[in-house]
Amino acid sequence: MGKAIEAVALQRGHTVALKIDQDNQEQFNKENLQQADVAIEFTGPHSAVENISTCLKAGIPVVSGSTGWLENWEAVKTICTENNGCLLYASNFSVGVNIFFEVNKKLAQLMRGRTGYDISLEEIHHTQKKDAPSGTAITLAEQVLAETTIKSSWVNAPSADPQQLLISSKREDPAPGTHSVKYSSAIDDIEIIHTAHNREGFALGAVIAAEYIFGKKGIFNMQQVLGL
Repeated sequence: MGKAIEAVALQRGHTVALKIDQDNQEQFNKENLQQADVAIEFTGPHSAVENISTCLKAGIPVVSGSTGWLENWEAVKTICTENNGCLLYASNFSVGVNIFFEVNKKLAQLMRGRTGYDISLEEIHHTQKKDAPSGTAITLAEQVLAETTIKSSWVNAPSADPQQLLISSKREDPAPGTHSVKYSSAIDDIEIIHTAHNREGFALGAVIAAEYIFGKKGIFNMQQVLGL
């Protein structure tokens, strides 16, 4: 993702002031960060909170696409507020996926109260993805749970409890990301699917998000960026 984001940023006329990975973490400090206008953070669940916090405390707006860390969301929001900072988090930056989120919400509303249908989700990603289920799948599941009366929570493994919404996670190469939401009955199935063909859509969305938050204060999301 870092390489894809760099390529898109350069294509859109930006310069990359600083690149941090596991080989040069000693350069991840306030002095170097302040060379940049916005930080784009795509790492993993075990480092995201510290990375975001470091940027916010350095006064740098942050776009974060790391997933698997949202149990610390309230604490990170507090850090952002206390430092009069700016943070934009999204479980997925693809324009297509964010439109898919809106379709998912609408379908869930239409299916509310319809008897005879079971609901399930599936996500497929490359084998290097560290968290399961994906942040995108969790977003989709939470959207469904906000509307349905037949499910009360999501699980990531088969369950005998009919009130649990199954998110099935598969890891296959190459697979940038496929997500599906399925309503199944004895009569028919209704299914919506989003399939990413490469990482460019995610990278483009992240750079557009960085352009959007430049000069702003507060906490934002991709719905605001895209006017959805």
